[in-house]
Amino acid sequence: MVRVENLSVSYGSKQVLDHLSFEVKPGEVHGIVGENGAGKTTLFESLVGFKKGYSGSVDYVPDVQQSIGFLPANPPMITKITGSEYLKLVLLARGIDRDDFDESNIFDLPLNSYADTYSTGMQKKLALLGVILQGNAFYVLDEPFNGLDYQSCLMVIDILAELRTAGKAVIVSSHIFSTLSDSCDYIHFLKRGAFQHSVGKEKFSEIEAVIKRELIRDSVKGLGIR
Repeated sequence: MVRVENLSVSYGSKQVLDHLSFEVKPGEVHGIVGENGAGKTTLFESLVGFKKGYSGSVDYVPDVQQSIGFLPANPPMITKITGSEYLKLVLLARGIDRDDFDESNIFDLPLNSYADTYSTGMQKKLALLGVILQGNAFYVLDEPFNGLDYQSCLMVIDILAELRTAGKAVIVSSHIFSTLSDSCDYIHFLKRGAFQHSVGKEKFSEIEAVIKRELIRDSVKGLGIR
């Protein structure tokens, strides 16, 4: 279980996260939705230990801090290593020595080609594959659907379902509400550094209407389209 209590982060006078409190239990998938600049990336970096100097607490029960799988929104790629070598490297970080990835290559990636020559979507698939193959207990996935084709998005939804069944704790963000409603047990609407709404599956349709109203309002009408 991951328990967050009164998590706050500031950059000078700007409050980025404002006393967030929630918990993610094993076998639960929590979705985070919010506009750009709402604090999603700062939240995720705090959860995985990249962000220091925050107030409040992030606790893992039991301590799984060394078994966190983090997928950044834009995964960095090391130059001049193949996709297969990339997977081998990230697995060695968890003490797993493995060379054969043919059976696990569900995205049909060209693993013998240099990973830094992959398209953005292919790099996202490679990074996600590496994180999943590590066998972590807790997953923090920042925009895993971004840049993926429709088939791959469906596969990611299936991956999230498998992680739930395996008893993993998962936090995932997406700008596409339908991907969260199809994948998550809970959805949190993050706005100005705080959760404006947090609901379970039975209220997903209600929170979608609220999010549309609060994020869009009458902005499009300002275009004056005739």
